[in-house]
Amino acid sequence: MKKFENDQTLVELKALLSKSESETLAPLATRNAAGIRRTPDDKLEADYRQAFSVDADRILHSLAYARYIDKTQVFYLVKNDHITHRVLHVQLVSKIARTIGRFLGLNEDLLEAIALGHDIGHTPFGHDGERFLSKICEENGIGYFHHNLQSVHFLENVERKGRGWNLCLQTLDGILCHDGEIHTERLAPAPGKTFENLDAEIAAKKSAPQAALIPMTLEGCLVRMADTVSYIGRDIEDAIRLNLIRRTDLPDESVARLGNTNGTIVFSLVTDIIRNSYQKPFIAFSPEVSGALQTLKSFNMEHIYLNARIKKHTRRIEELFIMLFETYLADIRKHRKSSVIFGQFMQDMTDEYIHSHRPAEIVRDFISGMTDQYFLDQCPPSMRPQIEDR
Repeated sequence: MKKFENDQTLVELKALLSKSESETLAPLATRNAAGIRRTPDDKLEADYRQAFSVDADRILHSLAYARYIDKTQVFYLVKNDHITHRVLHVQLVSKIARTIGRFLGLNEDLLEAIALGHDIGHTPFGHDGERFLSKICEENGIGYFHHNLQSVHFLENVERKGRGWNLCLQTLDGILCHDGEIHTERLAPAPGKTFENLDAEIAAKKSAPQAALIPMTLEGCLVRMADTVSYIGRDIEDAIRLNLIRRTDLPDESVARLGNTNGTIVFSLVTDIIRNSYQKPFIAFSPEVSGALQTLKSFNMEHIYLNARIKKHTRRIEELFIMLFETYLADIRKHRKSSVIFGQFMQDMTDEYIHSHRPAEIVRDFISGMTDQYFLDQCPPSMRPQIEDR
């Protein structure tokens, strides 16, 4: 075995890893050699890491990833250490996608990179926060807000003080197209995309929220499915823990196919995906399991996500979004350098970022990047809703 005598040896080992992909990965899996970056990166030529491993590392070490730890998944303003936060969700998506991907012969580094980055652009207070911010953005003429678009925007244009991380097209495309809320029984990739296609899809989605997005890789398709697998049962466990529902409330037809715990639901869905996707040019559920999953999604929507007991602070949170947006927008327009948006966000940002973004877009980026607690800290104490012990 060759000794690690110098950097050249490590680069040679990377070449061997890339060569072995032809033997270990499925024919339609994405090879690291196919990774395309918007800007050529000469430093990576001497790097022993493969393309999508670099992407996963860059996302993991981003400031936005660190802020996942205090971002809502479903339940907010609840003091309970066992409730899922965004940081755990993306780790679960990564683990589930890589488990399935190993059996299907897909690129696990690409799966990890997409999974870890897919929710980087999520607002504080979860999908409620996204809805509030989207309405404000549309009213201010900067298009609808979507967390998947914002995830790509953060990683390309906001992180590293506006320099971005220069990630591969395949990673960014998987993040853009990850929407796990859309129910899909079978998903086949749309290969052959370019960065021009990526930019066009982002522009189209901003003006037409219902525009369909299809990943360019099987890995992107799998992460989209894994997103659903990771949250559907986990949200049920959290809701039971918070006494919103009882396990006996779950629909019988779903329980019969999938089980009634997060563990059995995940195992059933993962197993079904492997069985129906192995050596296929798509990622799929069986019709029976897909139907059971769709029924369970409908149950969660009615009894968990729209449950009035977790929506009592919704109006107040929306008012705070509006107040902060208007405040920061006025601060920028009136050049109030004492404002936190100057001191904690715009300071040291590249000239390119400042000059290429309208004031409303800068405010959007600042607010969407906040954690729940940081958001509340910016609001007058008298207006902050109370956190409940449960």
